This record gives sequence, structure tokens and C-alpha cells, in this order.
Amino acid sequence: MGNRSYFMKKRSSLGKKERLEGYLFILPWITGFIVFTAGPILFSLFLSFHEWHIFDEMKWIGIGNYKKLFTDPLFYHSLKVTFEYAAINVPLVLIVGLLLALLLYPKVRGTSIFRTIFYIPSIVPIVATATLWIWIYNPEYGLLNFFLDKIGIKGPDWLYSTEWVVPAIAFMGVWTVGPTMIIYLAGLEDIPKVYWDAAKVDGANYWQRLWYITLPLLSPTTFFLFITNLMGALQTFAQAYIMGGGGEGFGAPANASLFYCLYLYEQGWSWFNMGYASSLSWILTLIILVLTIIIFKTSNKWVYYERS
Repeated sequence: MGNRSYFMKKRSSLGKKERLEGYLFILPWITGFIVFTAGPILFSLFLSFHEWHIFDEMKWIGIGNYKKLFTDPLFYHSLKVTFEYAAINVPLVLIVGLLLALLLYPKVRGTSIFRTIFYIPSIVPIVATATLWIWIYNPEYGLLNFFLDKIGIKGPDWLYSTEWVVPAIAFMGVWTVGPTMIIYLAGLEDIPKVYWDAAKVDGANYWQRLWYITLPLLSPTTFFLFITNLMGALQTFAQAYIMGGGGEGFGAPANASLFYCLYLYEQGWSWFNMGYASSLSWILTLIILVLTIIIFKTSNKWVYYERS
């Protein structure tokens, strides 16, 4: 009995030591999370109920910032610009990513090289990519208008046009379609080949196999990519900041490229309205949350999972 009690005490002390060591190992991550993630999130929520211009005293105004949002025309305009961008960019990236995955899925010589080529642009810094596309879109000496002129089409002013600046930035998203392509390739690898073989035996052609087998079984992948790309599109900042009006400034020309996050940044770091900027960020969080819930609730109508 005495030996058993001794061993239990020894085991308990070893368990406490292991737990302590475990906590010490994760302490840097916990500290970083509290200081750099959870702390700023909670502080921004706190700030959203205050009027604060950094150099002035913080003043409690309750839901004043949120009331001000709904009387701010630029709030509605920036939302419109952002949703217009998302409506073009998200479907375009999904479609092009899927087409590239279907083209590069067959195991033939050189496939891995082309996969790498299509993926490389996505690891180039966004500043370099945006600068490159400012030159491509230049209406006078840009590469795109040069080729359009060769086939007898007069290209628009792209980034300098109030009508074309948002579509132009959205089209640039195809340049960084690599991650979407890779995830679709992983989804294709996960589809049992026996389904395609059985459909071939039954006389189904390529398009029938694509429509009735490949796309339904890829729907979970599409579901994931749709949500993540939509969230990314609604938080677009760097492209708009660098490319707006050909790099001429915030929202140029004439606020046509005033994306929501760009407006949020302008409120916080140009005009130092930190309380108002915080309320803008929380409204965006709420919009993304609501859209995500709607997509999840409707997913049972178009997402199909393989049943064993």
C-alpha cells in the first residue's frame, strides 16, 4: 500500500512538471496572441464606442459612431465598390482556377512545370504585382492597350476611368489564381477514379462526366474556396491603395476605387478618427459573418459529400 501511495505521488508530481513545461512552451504563442491579436481586437471594440483622434482625449459616445455610419455617403459608396469588386473577382478566380486545375490534372510530361509557372505569381509581393499591372494598364504605353490596338480595339483608360478601375483591379486577381488552382487540384485527386471509369463504361462523354461527377464531387472544395475568396475580396486593401487611379491616391479617380478597407484606413490613419474607423471594422466583421452564415445555411442545396 505504501509503495502504491509513493508511486501515485511520484506520478502526480511528474504530471505537474509536464504540465508546467507544456505551459512554458506555449507561453510565447499565448503572449503573442494576447498582445498582438486578442488585445487589439478587444481594444478596437472598446474604441468603436468612443470618439478618439489619437492626440485628443478619448470621449465615450456610445453607439454614436454606428449611427454616424448610416448617414455617411462614403460608407455606402465604399460598400458598393467593394461588393462590385467581389462580384467580379470571386467568380472569375474560381472559374479560372478550376479550368487550370482541369487542364493540369492529367499526369503528362511537363505538367509539374506548368503548375509551378501558374503558381509563382501568387508568391510575388503584392506591391510588385500591383506596380507591374499599373504599367500593363497604362492607357498610353501599357501592354494591354498595345495588343488591343493591334486587333483594332481602342482600349479604355483602365485605372484612370471611373467605369473601369474596379473591373481592372478585379481582373488582376486572375494573375494570382495559383492557390485556388492548387486546392482544386487537391480536390480532383480526392475523387475516386472508379467513378470516372464506371461512367466511361456506361458511355458518358467528357462533358457528362464533368457535369454529373466532377463538379458535384468538387462542390465541397468550391464551397471552401468561395467562402475564403469572398472574405479576402471584402477585405481588399493593398491593390486599391497602390493601384487606385494608376497610383494617384486614395479612391482615385473620383472615389471610384474607394474600397471599404481603404476608406477604413483613411479614416483611421489619414484623419485619425480611430473610433469611427473601429466601428467601420466591426461592421465589416458583421457583414462577413452574416454572409458566411447565409452561405453555410444554403450549402445543403448545392454542396454534395461522398457517402461511404
